[in-house]
Amino acid sequence: MWFKSLFSTRHINDFARELADTLAKRYPPSLDANPERKISANRLTKVLEDTFSRAAEFQQEHKLGMFGKAKLGNEFKWQLKELGYTEKFIEVATEGLMVYVTRGAPPPDSTPAEKG
Repeated sequence: MWFKSLFSTRHINDFARELADTLAKRYPPSLDANPERKISANRLTKVLEDTFSRAAEFQQEHKLGMFGKAKLGNEFKWQLKELGYTEKFIEVATEGLMVYVTRGAPPPDSTPAEKG
C-alpha cells in the first residue's frame, strides 16, 4: 500500500483549494469581475505574491516533481474558475504560481522599487 500514498495527489488538491480560497478572501472574484471596483495594482501584486510564496513553500516542503507542480497549477486554475474569476486573471495567476513553484520566490530585495 505504500505505492498508493506515493502517487496520491489529495494533499495537492487540498492545498490548491485552500490557496484559491485564501486568495478569494483577500481579492474576491466580484472585484475581479467588476471593472469599476478595482483595487490598486500594488495591493493586488502583494496579494498574489503572498499566495505564490505559500505555494513555493508548499513545493519545497513536499518536494513536488514535475507532475506534482503541474497538478498544483492545474488544480489551482480550476479552483479559480469555480470561484468565478475572469479568464484573464486566471491565466495571470496560474502563470505566476507556476513561476514561483518552478523557480522559487525571488529574494525580498530583488524588486526594482526597493533598489531605487
